[in-house]
Amino acid sequence: MSPLRCRWVFLLLILRLGCAPTFGWMAHFRPSELKLHMELEDRVQLTLENVAPSTLQQPERFKFRVESAHTDLASIPAENATIPLSAFSPETRDWTGTIVVNAHFLGQTKIQVRLYDNQGNTSELPTNWSNDSTLDVKILRPRRVVDLVFVHTVIVLMTLLYINFGAALDLEVLRGLITRPLGPCIGFVMQVVGMPLLSYALGIFVFPNAPAMQLGLFFTGISPSGGASNTWSAVLGGNIHLSVLMTTISNVAAFATMPMWLFTLGQLVFERVGTEVPYQKIATYCGGLIFPLLVGLLVQRRLPRVARVLVRLLKPISTCLILFIVVFAIITNYYLFYLFSWQIVVAGLALPGLGYIFAWLAAKLLHQNAADALTIAIETGIQNTGIAIFLLTTTLESPESDLTTVVPVAVAVMTPFPLLGIYLYKRICAPKTNEASASESERIV
Repeated sequence: MSPLRCRWVFLLLILRLGCAPTFGWMAHFRPSELKLHMELEDRVQLTLENVAPSTLQQPERFKFRVESAHTDLASIPAENATIPLSAFSPETRDWTGTIVVNAHFLGQTKIQVRLYDNQGNTSELPTNWSNDSTLDVKILRPRRVVDLVFVHTVIVLMTLLYINFGAALDLEVLRGLITRPLGPCIGFVMQVVGMPLLSYALGIFVFPNAPAMQLGLFFTGISPSGGASNTWSAVLGGNIHLSVLMTTISNVAAFATMPMWLFTLGQLVFERVGTEVPYQKIATYCGGLIFPLLVGLLVQRRLPRVARVLVRLLKPISTCLILFIVVFAIITNYYLFYLFSWQIVVAGLALPGLGYIFAWLAAKLLHQNAADALTIAIETGIQNTGIAIFLLTTTLESPESDLTTVVPVAVAVMTPFPLLGIYLYKRICAPKTNEASASESERIV
């Protein structure tokens, strides 16, 4: 090819690129990251520059649109989403304005600008890309007074309930359980060994492509037994002494078992473990469990008449507490139900459900009586989902922490259903047995 011909080819290429309608345009969001609470809005500055003159000369053909990758999480109002070419400065070939972003639901999305060609029915992103060409939006959970009210109300009710437990405890029965520790040992092994392994296996099976959900389920499985287990043991006629003893052992042992699982099997979920075990949280929980019990025991010793009244109120208060926690938790965390998929529902039901079944089978195989087997099953299946949620919220940043906590929330919501089934069966179908004596009816054994 002759030098003259090469010059002509080169010149034609330059002219072709120069006439291309989308040559070199850029978008800049300031700031390039935005955090919003659900149902709120905010504004960011957007600059479009270096738009080709040939593009600006065809306002009927081309237009810019600001779009969200997930409109269910965040969106741009219709009146703010389209930027006409008539708004651009013909001299500087740029435009600067304000974009409104509306947050709808928890999650993370991106806001981008696209140049649409109505004639060719095509669109494109900025030709010259930079770090601020996309707006990263994180939608966070709103901070509400109702959440604080719920937490503090549960604390007060649980304190009153454990005072009742202390008033109902028979120290002679507790002494017998300690001297014959087979029941507590079965529950301990199932709780601190069986449930972590079960949660890990379920996470891989149910969430094969969602490591964050595996993390949420695993943290739920390694958490100690929940205080609601004592309540359900009382409601279903289990051995409340065994229940309280197992809950106490599980929570004290959590100081060692939780870090053990986090730094062994947990490393298969985390490439690098980035969490600290909430020792203070567990210590506070144990203290909050033991202190009301001591108050109840003091009432039993010093005020026997008051203790008898508290014992009679134990089951009604336990039932009301369960209903309050379940109903109020659903109301205050209603938005998480939008995240519920069939996998989350299955995981939330399978973890406690299989825990109940395996623990009950283990107890029966080792010749435990019906009340003790039921109590061991309840203690194993009910996890302290509050500890799991605390771990997740301190490990991950929002909104990832809020999204991941849907798993322990699902477990907390699904946990009562098998137990409610047992309760209804006992109330409707099971034959009622006469209690041996009035004195025994005042003690929950």
